[in-house]
Amino acid sequence: MADKDMNPLSDATVLALHALAWTLVEPARADRLIALTGIDPLDLRARAAEPPVQAAVLVFLESHEPDLIACAAALDVKPEVLVEARQRLEA
Repeated sequence: MADKDMNPLSDATVLALHALAWTLVEPARADRLIALTGIDPLDLRARAAEPPVQAAVLVFLESHEPDLIACAAALDVKPEVLVEARQRLEA
């Protein structure tokens, strides 16, 4: 990524929502997210815009490096950008 200020995904909220969408595309990964976070699908849908839920999605990705790397590649950002987004959401 050349300049993260030029990329609309640099905003932590937008980035987290894109990461959530990426996570939910694969049913096995989506099931793992639900199982590990304890957020049921209806609650996830209702609360997706909340920073703590967005941060939980990013923590989920951080906990499994292959997913973190694959998500970052799909979003065209470095994995560190996802980690930084989580930190901003938790602040």
